[in-house]
Amino acid sequence: MDKALLDAVIGIGTDLDLSGTLDRIVTAACELVGARYGALGVVGPDGKRLVRFITHGVTEEEVAAIGPTPEGHGLLGLLIEQPVPLRLEDLTAHPQSFGFPPNHPPMKRFLGVPIRTRGHVYGNLYLTEKTAGAHFTEEDEHAVTALAAAAGVVIDNARLYADTERRRRWHEVTAEITQLMLGDFDPVDALRLIARRAREVSDSRIGVVMLFHDDELVIEAIDGPEEFQQYVGERMPADLPGLADVLQGGRQAVVDDLAQLVKDSGRLVDVPEIESLGRTIVARLPAGTHVTGGLLLVAAERGAVLGVTVGTDLVRMFASQATLALDRAQAQRDQSMIAVLEDRDRIARDLHDLVIQRLFATGLQLQGIHRMVDVDVQQRIGRAVEDIDATIRDLRAAIFALHHQPGHRSLRADVQSLVAEYAESLGFRPRLTCEGPLDTAVPVTVRPQILAAIRESLSNVVRHAQASEVTVDVIVANGEVITRVADNGVGFDAGHRQSGLLNLRERAETLGGTVLVQSNQTHGTMVELRAPLG
Repeated sequence: MDKALLDAVIGIGTDLDLSGTLDRIVTAACELVGARYGALGVVGPDGKRLVRFITHGVTEEEVAAIGPTPEGHGLLGLLIEQPVPLRLEDLTAHPQSFGFPPNHPPMKRFLGVPIRTRGHVYGNLYLTEKTAGAHFTEEDEHAVTALAAAAGVVIDNARLYADTERRRRWHEVTAEITQLMLGDFDPVDALRLIARRAREVSDSRIGVVMLFHDDELVIEAIDGPEEFQQYVGERMPADLPGLADVLQGGRQAVVDDLAQLVKDSGRLVDVPEIESLGRTIVARLPAGTHVTGGLLLVAAERGAVLGVTVGTDLVRMFASQATLALDRAQAQRDQSMIAVLEDRDRIARDLHDLVIQRLFATGLQLQGIHRMVDVDVQQRIGRAVEDIDATIRDLRAAIFALHHQPGHRSLRADVQSLVAEYAESLGFRPRLTCEGPLDTAVPVTVRPQILAAIRESLSNVVRHAQASEVTVDVIVANGEVITRVADNGVGFDAGHRQSGLLNLRERAETLGGTVLVQSNQTHGTMVELRAPLG
C-alpha cells in the first residue's frame, strides 16, 4: 500500500494543469483502493454546494443519461457540512441518502474524504464499489486521506500556476490595448477588444462594457455568443442589484450567480439569455476627462468554475484601460476638430479680407459710373450692384457657417430646414436671408422661440395669405435678433388669426421682446419679432 500510495502521489503531480490534475486525482484514488467508481466534487465559494463534479468509471453517455451533475445534497452534502472522512458499508441505509436518479449505476459501499488547500476545504473525494464487492477498510481510509493531503498541495500549486499564467496573459493583452491606443483607432473597436480580451483571459462566457448616460447604463460592447449581440446599444437601469453598489462605491464585486440574483430581483425578465450566466465580476470604469464612468462585466457560464475570482484586481485594471481608451479617442477627435476649425478660420479670413472687399470695391466703381451712362445701362448696372450685394450677403453667411462646430446644433441650419419644409405647402420656396452670427450670438433659450415664430407665420401664410412670394429674414445686429416674415398676399384682417398673433406676442414677452404686425390689402402681411440677445 505504501508503494502504491507513493506512486499515486507522484502521478498526480506530473504537470500543473488544474483540470488534468483533478482528473488524475480521482483516477489515482480509485486505483489506490480498487474502487470501481469515483468522483471529485469541487465546493463553491459559498461553501454550501458543489460547482464542479469530475467522475471516473462512467462513460460520457452514462453521465448524459443520468442528467444534471449533483449540487451537494443528501449524503454528498453531509461531507460538505462535516468535512471529515466517512466510510459506509451501505450508503443507501444512511438517513441522509436521497437515493439515485434514473439510469444511475447501483452503488452500496462508500468512502468519502475531504481535500483541503491552505486550511480550507476545496472539495471531496467520493469512492464507491470496491473490487469484488469488498468493504472499504480503515487502511483504505488512511491511504485515501494521505492522497487527499498530497492532492491539496498539488491543487494549490496548480491554482497558483494558473493564477500566474492568467496575470501574465492580462498584462500581455493590456500591452496590446496600450499599443492600439498609441495610434489612430476607433473607440468602438477598442471597447470591443477590451470586452473580448477580458472574456478570454477570465475564461468567461461574455464580456460587457457599459457606459453611464443620463442615470442609465448603455451597453457599448459585448463579446460572447451571438444571441447576446442584440443587446448592444440597449439601456439598463443603474440600480440593479450587484451593479448599483459598484457604481456608488467605486469598488468591484463578485456575484456568485448572476441569473439567480436577477431572478430574485424581478428585473430584466425580458432578457432570457441571462439565465445562462453564473459567476460574474463587475468592475467600475473610473470617470475620466470625457467619460462619466461605467462598468466592465465578465460573466461565466452558470455552474462553471473559473479562475476569474483570483484575478479580480486585474478586471479593475482592464476597466481603467477602457476609460483611458475613451479619453484618448476623444483627445484625438478634439485635435482633429481644432485642425478643421483652424483651416476654416483661415478660409473665412481670406473670404472676408480678399473676396468681399474686392466685390465691395467693384460695386462702388459701378455706382460711380451710374450717372455717366444712359437709362438702359443704368438699370443693368443697378441689377449688377444688387447681385453683388446678394453675393456679399451669401459670402458672409458662408463665413458664419464656417465658424460653426460640426456636431453642435446650428440655428442657421434649423431655420433653413424649417423654411424648406414649407416649400411644398406654399408651392414655391420662400426666400431666406440670414445675417450675423446666428450660431454663436443667439442664446440657446431664444432659438426655439424664433423657430416657433417662423413656423407660426409660415403656417398663417399657407392657410390665409394666398401669396406668391414670401421672404424670411433672421438678422443679428445691434444686440438683438430680428425675425421677419413677409408675404405679398391678401393682407391681414384684424378679425382673424388672433390665436396665432397671441402666441407670437406671448413668445415675444417670454424673450423680453416685441412683435410688430403690418398689413394692408395690396401689399400683404409682415410679421416681425424682435428679441434682445441678453
